[in-house]
Amino acid sequence: MRRGPLESEISGRKARTSHAQVVDELGREIIGGQYPVGATLPGDLELAQRFKVSRTVLREAMKTLAAKGLIVPRARIGTRVTPQNQWNLFDSDVLTWHFHRGVDQTFLKNLTEIRLAFEPFAAGLAAENADGKDIAQLYQLADEMGSPAHTPGTLAAADLKFHLAIAEASRNPFMRTVGSLIEAALVGIFKLSSPSASENENRMAEVSATHRRIVDAIARRDREGAAQAMRDVIMAGRDRVTSVIA
Repeated sequence: MRRGPLESEISGRKARTSHAQVVDELGREIIGGQYPVGATLPGDLELAQRFKVSRTVLREAMKTLAAKGLIVPRARIGTRVTPQNQWNLFDSDVLTWHFHRGVDQTFLKNLTEIRLAFEPFAAGLAAENADGKDIAQLYQLADEMGSPAHTPGTLAAADLKFHLAIAEASRNPFMRTVGSLIEAALVGIFKLSSPSASENENRMAEVSATHRRIVDAIARRDREGAAQAMRDVIMAGRDRVTSVIA
């Protein structure tokens, strides 16, 4: 089973398969600017030797990067890096590579805006559509965020579970597709604003309380209240990261 970017970031383990390693390293290098827009990548033979993989593995990795919008093969020219407006920013790997490169206020503003466009609406739908089992699960997930046993990494993983459960409780299958945005945003928050042990204990209680407010509104069938509580959570996360990079 594929390890998500948040799990990989928390564990510190790199991609296990040769295919995933090639995709990850070239993806980071493209987004990091080592291969700028319009640049031609090295030839297949050179890349296969660099990564010590077969031509078949390399071709599959190139297909994956092309599907993410990062490269395009050209006959008799080679494989070129595409303009940034063609990169698939809904792809969790692409977003995670941006955080590895380093992000600025504009990137965070754009990411926050797209989260605000989807997640509060999903919370509002959950207020209409969630059943008793969903609500019980959401309360459990919110309460688990307050556990004093959490590390910053496990807290981020618990946070992700909660937000994905909201998307599921909305009963709109399209909402689940924004999970990559949520996960990448949490990767960024984890990387840029991991607190010290004492700070983490205070944050856990705060995070648990703010997420419980979302569930309280869902349980009351208060659509706007759930949406507003979700907005508050997203903005708090943005503010934590902004304070670090300001």
